[in-house]
Amino acid sequence: MITISAVILAGGLARRMNGADKGLQKFHGKPLIQHVIERLQPQISTILINANRNLTDYKKFGLPIFSDELADYQGPLSGMLTGLKKAQTDYVLFVPCDCPFLPLNLVEKLKSAVEKSDVFAAYATDGERAHPTFCLISRQLLTALSEYLVRGERRMLHFLNNRRAVAVDFSQQKSAFRNFNTLEELQSP
Repeated sequence: MITISAVILAGGLARRMNGADKGLQKFHGKPLIQHVIERLQPQISTILINANRNLTDYKKFGLPIFSDELADYQGPLSGMLTGLKKAQTDYVLFVPCDCPFLPLNLVEKLKSAVEKSDVFAAYATDGERAHPTFCLISRQLLTALSEYLVRGERRMLHFLNNRRAVAVDFSQQKSAFRNFNTLEELQSP
């Protein structure tokens, strides 16, 4: 039986959101990250937040916070690298902070795929698009990810596919992967 913890990725610059910290932006009266936390909590007991700014605000959610070890906002893989180092579990589930509808069976399906396929990583797909920020990664890939980043690589799907990651079908839940990239999108229904 593999052990899993989760990391919510909230460490980006949010350029398309005019620099506003995505996870802290309100959607239906609550910060986006609060929606994500509420959808993860029934699925997993250990949740951490990867944030690189507004740490005091993120601490209010009562979860452990950590920042990227690599400087200069090097993308989600940088947060994943640090998350794999911080984790005390066999695998780490990663999810973005701006997807308030994430699947309620995300952990179950990704874990099942990893166990059945005997691989070190799995990620979500909606049947049309891959969603590599919704992924389950073994800590055994820590060295490979570190070396990948040292080479200057930042392409998440490329990293996962080169590690024989399995794509997990969530085509019946396409809307679960809706995310928000602009302040205007947050205001629309």
